[in-house]
Amino acid sequence: MLKSFLAAATLAVALAGAALPQAVEARTLDEIMKSGVIRVGVNPTLPPLGKFDDKNEIVGFDVDYAGEIAKLLGVKLEVVQVGSPDRIPFVASGKIDFVMGAMTRNTERAKVIDFTVPVHTEVLGVLTTKANTFTDWKQFDDPSVTFVQVRGSTPVKFIEENLKNAKVTLLDNYPDAVRALAQGRGTAMIDVIDFMGDHMSKHKVEWRIVETPIDVYYCSLGVAKNSTGLKDWLNIAVYDLYRKGKTTELWKKWFGMDMIKPVGAQPFF
Repeated sequence: MLKSFLAAATLAVALAGAALPQAVEARTLDEIMKSGVIRVGVNPTLPPLGKFDDKNEIVGFDVDYAGEIAKLLGVKLEVVQVGSPDRIPFVASGKIDFVMGAMTRNTERAKVIDFTVPVHTEVLGVLTTKANTFTDWKQFDDPSVTFVQVRGSTPVKFIEENLKNAKVTLLDNYPDAVRALAQGRGTAMIDVIDFMGDHMSKHKVEWRIVETPIDVYYCSLGVAKNSTGLKDWLNIAVYDLYRKGKTTELWKKWFGMDMIKPVGAQPFF
């Protein structure tokens, strides 16, 4: 999961550079309202943010959230499928009005597009069970610890470099890794824990997320450079959706649990 996020980010920034000359083609807030449609990029390969349902339609947290944005603006929502490599070029060139899909704010991306205030977080942390009492991820650097990790994922390298005394059991996918943890075949796993909710719910285990996260990523709506009017309006919309509890409601609907580190409504932004 994490590997795909980071690889996509690097590639997206590289590709987005070629799209910069077209950034002026992005629609203004007035143009969007006059058209009656807002075009939003959603990546269907990042469930539950976005995925295909049994009718081959894109659904998920991002679609529902964008739908709430469209309601507030008084326009229809047009969902545009984007992939991790092309989501930033699409918004920079004006093919879409804003993009979702785990758009973590970082300084490299901010050279290419602008970001609203955060919509949600993603916590890189440690998932374990109540049988383990460690409260800080660094305590897992112990010979008694066995991580169950997905083969080839970025956390495997992180463990090799930062938790050298722990052992690692590699499995082929996330359902197998979470099942192994539930069955006591490992002590813990490291990844973006928010995305584990669906897997965790399949096992009657007293799960525990270690109190001290390794890192917290803040994800926003990505808009074209110089889309000041649109970005300002979206900031107010994001605040309103938080303040009214809609963001929390949609997150729990799709992720099966509360956001681990809620952004919270911020009146100053």
